[in-house]
Amino acid sequence: MHHYHDSVAPTVTIIVPALNEARNLEVMLPQLPDVHQIIVVDGHSVDDTVAVARSIRPGVEVITQTRKGKGNALVCGFERATGDIIVMFDADGSADPAEIPAFVAALVAGADVAKGSRFTSGGGSEDITYIRRTGNWWLNQLVNVLTGARYTDLCYGYNAFWSRILPSLELPSSRLVAEPGRMLWGDGFEIETVLNCRFVQNNLRITEVGSVEKLRIFGTSNLNAVSDGLRVLRTVLAERARPVRRGGVPNIEEDFAPLPQVQAVA
Repeated sequence: MHHYHDSVAPTVTIIVPALNEARNLEVMLPQLPDVHQIIVVDGHSVDDTVAVARSIRPGVEVITQTRKGKGNALVCGFERATGDIIVMFDADGSADPAEIPAFVAALVAGADVAKGSRFTSGGGSEDITYIRRTGNWWLNQLVNVLTGARYTDLCYGYNAFWSRILPSLELPSSRLVAEPGRMLWGDGFEIETVLNCRFVQNNLRITEVGSVEKLRIFGTSNLNAVSDGLRVLRTVLAERARPVRRGGVPNIEEDFAPLPQVQAVA
């Protein structure tokens, strides 16, 4: 657990996966706070994403992901990060840069992971329908039963964590080569659920941070409520089987250790 003295602020890396997000980056990049490192991970965009990132925010690091999918983009950023804290930030305008200090404060206060939630105190969404909200609630209940977690918002990718926990997450290295047309487990949108499961598996201290989801500025989302819900469920079931699938006899102390409580902060 980290307890930083007030005079020694942790360094922060913000990772921004971006696939054809040039217009959104024009708006969002100037709003990001001045931090130790900002990494834009380009997903082989066919628009001006790379040029805009470099011109709008001098000093930003722009890298190209090694495979495809949001998960691989994030991992490429994680591996490049040099900050004490890593913030996952969507390029589409749905995340509010002004909330980053709240995520950092939760980590400095003792959390291993600061998990954004639209459904805890201080949270909300400008972009959610009643059906999606209801589906989210049922999905959360089911996943919490399956994992022993206390999450209030699984389907939200605004998170921050200490970079020191990365090795324990065992994410697929950016250097691995996928077969043509195939993606590795964790390369796609399932990454957010994989992370949520592995935070719990590693008995990490998770603090939920109230976050307001804003409307996407330009373009349309690639998400679909029903198929996304099913993907989250499949991912959780696959992650539950993971210790056995890796070939070892489950270690009762490690694999079935008491799971962490999730604390909420306004």
